[in-house]
Amino acid sequence: MSVEQSRGVELPAGVPASPSADGIKMQILSTEHWSLLATRSLGYTDSFGRANMFFAVLSGAVIALALIAQGGHFNTTFYVAAILLLATVYFVGMATIARIGHLNAEDAYWLRGMNRIRHAYLELRPELGKYFVTGQHDDMRGVFTTLGLNASPPGQHLLSDIGHGVQTLPGMLGIVVAVVGGAWGAVVTIALGAPDYVAIATGAICFLLTVTALTITARRAIIASAKTWKPNFPSPD
Repeated sequence: MSVEQSRGVELPAGVPASPSADGIKMQILSTEHWSLLATRSLGYTDSFGRANMFFAVLSGAVIALALIAQGGHFNTTFYVAAILLLATVYFVGMATIARIGHLNAEDAYWLRGMNRIRHAYLELRPELGKYFVTGQHDDMRGVFTTLGLNASPPGQHLLSDIGHGVQTLPGMLGIVVAVVGGAWGAVVTIALGAPDYVAIATGAICFLLTVTALTITARRAIIASAKTWKPNFPSPD
């Protein structure tokens, strides 16, 4: 609010507000911008902490199985322990991926807010637009632009989406969890007395099923989120 407005003086139509009004707007927007940055930082910390917890559980399970194998030489105790430990690691991995997925969805929500703030910056100072490399539109394309990704709508390029997905933290964890699932299936098959080739085939099937399930779930979540977004400042066609 300008000084004239605070005193109850109405400004004539077409007369811009005083510079102090723009300054107050800029301060409010900057405060919200830094608040969103801090919230995103907390989300990244939570994601890395979850990933570290999963790898700690995985490392502990592998070490425990190695010690059991040295003492019992792959006896019944080893197979029982392997089935229980690998199942626990698999559960922790799937829960970790689900949590990181929710954190990524929240991060996209905070990015939408930051893009809206940038849009407000450009409304106050349109001449600064040439200096912005991040997005100022609060739709999916604008968020992807801020992240430096392909701005095309999700779900249209399967191979490129998969290629990018395996490079992300959830994608990398998904591959590791799928390997754990394949190892669990192979161990169960051997414990039941099946030959080696059946165990290998079972492990491969468990691996592929896990990767497929995670990929389909992730793509559906992204596409569903894009459809539910109602941007205030959509990207131009």
